[in-house]
Amino acid sequence: MFHVEHKYKINMTLEEVKAAIRNVPDFPIPGIQFKDITTALARHDCLCWMKDEIVNHYKDLGITQVVGIESRGFILAPAVAMEIGAGFVPIRKHNKLPAETVSYTYTKEYGYDTIQIHKDALNENDIVLIHDDILATGGSMEAAINLVKKLGVKKIYVNCIIELEGLNGRKYLQGKADDLYFLFGIEVDE
Repeated sequence: MFHVEHKYKINMTLEEVKAAIRNVPDFPIPGIQFKDITTALARHDCLCWMKDEIVNHYKDLGITQVVGIESRGFILAPAVAMEIGAGFVPIRKHNKLPAETVSYTYTKEYGYDTIQIHKDALNENDIVLIHDDILATGGSMEAAINLVKKLGVKKIYVNCIIELEGLNGRKYLQGKADDLYFLFGIEVDE
């Protein structure tokens, strides 16, 4: 049921995928080494490799909903959901969803942010995978976990494509979800 087939043979290594990610110095502010996944996403082989790795990790866990965090979490989350037989649910920034929502406000490095999910998007029978592109300090992912918990789901799994090593995001999230899985780590200064 969950066999992944491609029209083209995907023959990638982890190192090739990592090499396809662009480093953008001093973005969005001086001193930050921004990891831009769009260069890897633009390559069919990298895109398929990332999706397949996530699917293969989660395909047998009974996940009913894949929750993508705005905005780069929206890229692979629907594809993963389709492959594992789950639905897709977006977490959006404040005032972007049209129906009744549940909100969670959290502190960022330079202020506050609020994220929302539709109130009826998840329920106590759901097993949820929360997906985003990059885990840095863990603040945004913790906010997403807390938001999903408000809807009383059974289990929460967390996945990001990249873990920025050295920022302690994984350590910060330990015990806050049922499982943490990252495709690979990159040093902050790489």
